[in-house]
Amino acid sequence: MKNLFLSLTILGTLFTGCSTDDEDGVIAPVEGELTGSITTNRTIAYGNYTLNGIVTIENGVTVIFDAGSTVTANATNGVDAIVVKNGGKLIMNGTAAQPIVLTESSAVPGSWGGIIMYGDAPINGSGGTTTRASEDGLNLMYGGTNASHNGGTLRYVRVEYAGKKITDGTSEMNGFSFYSVGSGTILENLVSYKGADDGFEFYGGTVSASNLISYGNFDDSFDWQDGWKGQNNSNWYACQTGTGNFGMEIEASNNNNSYFPVISNITLIRKPNTNTEGGSSAAEYDAIQFKKQGNGDFSNILISGYTTSGATAVRIQDAGTNTDQVNGSKIKLTAVKINDGTTQFAGAGALSVAFPTGQYTTSTTATGANITTGVWATVGGVNLLQ
Repeated sequence: MKNLFLSLTILGTLFTGCSTDDEDGVIAPVEGELTGSITTNRTIAYGNYTLNGIVTIENGVTVIFDAGSTVTANATNGVDAIVVKNGGKLIMNGTAAQPIVLTESSAVPGSWGGIIMYGDAPINGSGGTTTRASEDGLNLMYGGTNASHNGGTLRYVRVEYAGKKITDGTSEMNGFSFYSVGSGTILENLVSYKGADDGFEFYGGTVSASNLISYGNFDDSFDWQDGWKGQNNSNWYACQTGTGNFGMEIEASNNNNSYFPVISNITLIRKPNTNTEGGSSAAEYDAIQFKKQGNGDFSNILISGYTTSGATAVRIQDAGTNTDQVNGSKIKLTAVKINDGTTQFAGAGALSVAFPTGQYTTSTTATGANITTGVWATVGGVNLLQ
């Protein structure tokens, strides 16, 4: 992998701030390129950057991006992504008016790999493994014992057209991928827009996230596995349009467990004429699916549009999850409001599901996610929260 190269335009501004227009004091954005491994601390000045290949933030290195910056990938130059390795930190402190936008020049979903962050917080993988190799084509190990791992801060960051499918046919990247990321990491006001895989995916770890928008992603809006157990999640909003599978796909890698994530204020919307990624043969059209011992505590949930024949608001996919998680009171959904008559819950096939008293409750006043809009949540003049 090439050493980090920054164009001559960037070099004079990395540590001294942005250039200005001498006549009116207006800040002029820097132009430059990002590529290769970042091995020393950097501040990336406000500007417009091209992303060339997989940029890695190495162990012990902190990289800070100024608010309002734009990073543009290009599918024609191979696989592009920003990867934060375990021990590295990525600081992106955008604002509602000046978000940090990572996009791709062709505006085609699946054109690049998005933001991928690794940590050493605990996981519980298949068979109870505590470490695993990533599924993003990089084959990096994740997992550990550091529940408070800190991979940095992402605030007011929008990732567009990610979800790259790797050529081996099995490896995939998402808009945001969090591998065993810990609770010391801050994730707030993030948008995953029109990617070809999941909007947000958590692979174990303890990190929590608030004010998330998953819009128009082809696979699941939100997805997790490997025993993710973030405890302070709130205001998750998903809008599936055109192509989309589950609003939330929830699993725990087939480990019967007593831990679970906690999420409050959830909105899941499926627009008319939205098809599943696999076409009519793939019955992946439910708002929330629990499988492989997935569980969690969810409250104030608003669900709309999951009206395809056979769809349901909550699906329990297998007998093990039903026996251990539903009957064991490890799945809790309270204050659920369904706007359009979709059935409340069901089991796959002939599986009969009955939640214990108090573990599934409905509400006529549930409001779902409560997120303040702004430039950060607007693409092409369209307010993603409308």
